[in-house]
Amino acid sequence: MTSFLEEIWPHIAAGLTLIVTVVASGHAILHKRDARSAVAWVGVIWLVPVLGALLYLLLGINRIRRRARALRSDQSHYPWLSNYQCEANPDQALQQYGQFLSLSRLVEGIVQKPLLHGNRITPLVNGDAAYPAMIKAIDEAEYSVTLATYIFDNDRAGSLFLDALVRAVGRKVDVRVLVDDVGARYSWPPMTRMLQRAGVTVARFLPTFLPWRMPFINLRNHRKILVTDGSVGFTGGMNIREGHRIMGHPRYPVQDLQFLVEGPVVAHLQEAFAEDWHFCTGELLQDEHWFPPLEPKGPVVARGIPDGPDEDFEKLLWTVHGALACARRSVRIVTPYFIPDSTLTTSLNLAAMRGVDVDIILPQVNNLRIVKWASTDLLLECLEHGCRVWLTAPPFDHTKLMLVDDVWVLFGSANMDTRSFLLNFEFNVECYDHALAVQMDTYLNTKLKDAHRVTLKEIRSRKFPVKLRDGVARLFSPYL
Repeated sequence: MTSFLEEIWPHIAAGLTLIVTVVASGHAILHKRDARSAVAWVGVIWLVPVLGALLYLLLGINRIRRRARALRSDQSHYPWLSNYQCEANPDQALQQYGQFLSLSRLVEGIVQKPLLHGNRITPLVNGDAAYPAMIKAIDEAEYSVTLATYIFDNDRAGSLFLDALVRAVGRKVDVRVLVDDVGARYSWPPMTRMLQRAGVTVARFLPTFLPWRMPFINLRNHRKILVTDGSVGFTGGMNIREGHRIMGHPRYPVQDLQFLVEGPVVAHLQEAFAEDWHFCTGELLQDEHWFPPLEPKGPVVARGIPDGPDEDFEKLLWTVHGALACARRSVRIVTPYFIPDSTLTTSLNLAAMRGVDVDIILPQVNNLRIVKWASTDLLLECLEHGCRVWLTAPPFDHTKLMLVDDVWVLFGSANMDTRSFLLNFEFNVECYDHALAVQMDTYLNTKLKDAHRVTLKEIRSRKFPVKLRDGVARLFSPYL
């Protein structure tokens, strides 16, 4: 009997391996909309038997969409829109901006959210400006505070926010804090534990330590949103950590931008948080504590753009494509991580070949070496067709910003990489306002004063081992 099992076992193992491989490949073919992604996963599944199928099970299957739809199908409509009567014809406010009228219509079709008038947008440079403004807003809150962040470090900066949130709870303000589970572990002990001990209502987004949660490990909530009393908002790319307070000379300084948002579009920030909170906890945030009537505060026309793997398609990526197609004079993109897919590279190159000045502004020093290597290899395709690439001087610049023709401004949490477009939950805001665009353009000019312009010769002249290293890193670009 033993000898029989020894003889037949290899055949059983081979059969099971073949079944697992075929089933996993079939699932990838049927459910991956991007043909290149499907081909890549099928290749991994067949070339690395069993392990490839396991990797696909953990990283390749999107279970978020089904769960999100199930939760949100029971969710009644948020009341914020009835609390603000926006102009009946949003086209009128954009008439002066020519081709951007068509961009607005495109984005509305993609995002399914109205363009809202009467907003005031105030840029806040680094944590030195942003953190005091955010803590002041928390301290002035009378009814509610909602805070979502990817990283909430247990350091001096995190303690400032912890103390402010505890003070708000002490004033009987309703406080909700949502921290991504991976981002919560950037420091120890995690700030989520400190918040819980202090009596602050906090949740982690998609905990991954439990075995049945492991398939979600690659899908993270990267949004940064703070809303107080439903009427004052902050969003951008800034996490909560000491490195953003440049004036304090931290060990690892990080430049970044955060934006103070006032006016009706704050409701888009609050809605994004409320949906994430409901997704994680099942609690609905719907009364006027969270969604009060909103009054016009300024001249900016704006719209929130939530995006994530639970959506029907890549809302932010399509928005960026639309903006590049509308550009006539200039495009400026600032991002810490530049790993575009082939379609985005094509859009950038087409804009440059039409005579648009396309500037891609990246940090000279990156906190993730493998991302830097992959990005360098991808720059070649952009430089060959007329895009200009700049590397800004240290410290590391974490800013995420896009400007088009001194009219259109896009800011938020998303990087210009595949992870942000396809895997992360992100939140961005598009703005149509000449004054804001000029202000941000001036800000970027200060960055470019000391920046190094990358040349095509420089990229081509890399030594062979460096080219090989960068090329290998590029193979992992969908997950960097």
